[in-house]
Amino acid sequence: MNPADQPCESTSRRDFLKTTALAGTGATLVVPAGFSSSLFASGDDTVKVGLIGCGGRGTGAAEQALSTNGNVKLTAVGDAFAENAMHVLERVKSSLGAKGERVQVPPEKIFNGLDAYQKVIDSGVDLVILATPPGFRPIHFEYAVKAGKHIFMEKPVAVDAPGVRQVIEANKVAKEKKLKVGVGLQRHHQAGYLETIKRIKDGAIGDIMAMRVYWNGTTPWDPRKTREQCRSELEYQVINWYYYTWLSGDHICEQHIHNLDVGNWVKGGKDKEAEYPVKANGMGGRQVRTDKKYGEIYDHHFVEYEYADGSTMYSQCRQMGGCWNSVSEFVKGTKGTSNPSGSISGKGIDWQFGEKQKNPYQVEHDDLFAAIRNGTEYNEADNGAYSSMTAILGRLCTYSGKEITWEDAIKSEVSLAPKKYEWDAEPPVKANANGVYPVAIPGLTKVL
Repeated sequence: MNPADQPCESTSRRDFLKTTALAGTGATLVVPAGFSSSLFASGDDTVKVGLIGCGGRGTGAAEQALSTNGNVKLTAVGDAFAENAMHVLERVKSSLGAKGERVQVPPEKIFNGLDAYQKVIDSGVDLVILATPPGFRPIHFEYAVKAGKHIFMEKPVAVDAPGVRQVIEANKVAKEKKLKVGVGLQRHHQAGYLETIKRIKDGAIGDIMAMRVYWNGTTPWDPRKTREQCRSELEYQVINWYYYTWLSGDHICEQHIHNLDVGNWVKGGKDKEAEYPVKANGMGGRQVRTDKKYGEIYDHHFVEYEYADGSTMYSQCRQMGGCWNSVSEFVKGTKGTSNPSGSISGKGIDWQFGEKQKNPYQVEHDDLFAAIRNGTEYNEADNGAYSSMTAILGRLCTYSGKEITWEDAIKSEVSLAPKKYEWDAEPPVKANANGVYPVAIPGLTKVL
């Protein structure tokens, strides 16, 4: 997961929300359902894809998009760093084998710099893949919606409450324009989860009492460059984005969102803010990953989420070597228990999902592209925003040590974004004279 393109807006997300009125309507031209006007005008059924963010996840998403049925081409790529934008093309070509000919990006459509996302979106593509560090997802999403593009965006879709609200507001316009939007929460496209959670909702384990969700593992990657190797502090943080909350949201947002999303899914919440947790409390800190090179994020979080009906979701995410590892979810009901990835147990029931499953990372793209071609309704952005907010709520609790309500959290005006997006700009967080970044201290740190 290499750093990718960031926007060069001069306003913060909070200011942008306050001063910009989102405008957008569906196209007046009669076009084949689901297709953009550019496709119709050309008389071609080819879906032209633009990749924004050329790291590991962006590379994988591009490969999956180009592996879908029908005519599809990668026609533009962009990244903050030129080497990433150049190298992604060969990686995608070689992984696709015979389908490598679907990579058709001329030199003039290989963009780099902090405005590369705008150039890709404006290059004549029909669908954009947003795979940059998540702190920039709201701005990229909004720009793509205004431009009338179908979108696949990675999770999380924001790292703070203003960003979540920006995505939700932009998505209202996306719905008006009938744009198709996929979000990289691929468990929603995994057969075992789909069948098991359907059975849970049909009452297989009774009423939900409690859930346990985990993303316990080790450090995914170490910082790639030192401060001395970078031209500015902002570039240093963007390159090592995972370790800065304004870019990643901390690992409770960047990774554990998958498990928190499953908990929300089990509870039945979909596109309705009120069906997500109503409050939470938690604890966390930095116990083993304390070197200054690891920026400001924690190495462990524990959060207790409460839903409106009193049921609870207990959440763990930890990045420490030599410890118990688990990436999983468990549900306890009044009649039994379930691992929602594919099993249910209880009195008189012992069921397991036994079918061969397709790769959910591929299926989520298959489903998105099928919706584009068939003109069917397809929009995952609201759920992506609310599950991102669930993770953000957890981080606010662990950083502060306070119990915080969903209502207070989602209304927060605390933006993590920098005031402007330029390489010589001042980042939101700065190290002291010894190169040590401030770390949240529960009981002292204010988060709202």
